[in-house]
Amino acid sequence: MSDFTALSLVPSESDPASWQEKALCAQTDPEAFFPEKGGSTREAKRVCLSCDVRSECLEYALKNDERFGIWGGLSERERRRMRRSQAV
Repeated sequence: MSDFTALSLVPSESDPASWQEKALCAQTDPEAFFPEKGGSTREAKRVCLSCDVRSECLEYALKNDERFGIWGGLSERERRRMRRSQAV
């Protein structure tokens, strides 16, 4: 799926020890993190629950306004709600 390229789990040359190297999603089927509209997010969220860099992933998604996929265990809708609640 082409949306997976947006995840960009390749560490930058300037930061070879980045959190992305430790992300469990890099070892998992990318389709789970970018389900079709109405598709289940359960598998991706289960992977995220046991990921050591979940908070870094979520922070990255919020900072970079990622609009697609599961990041840090949250869907697009859940991240939007989080942004709105933080803006208040």
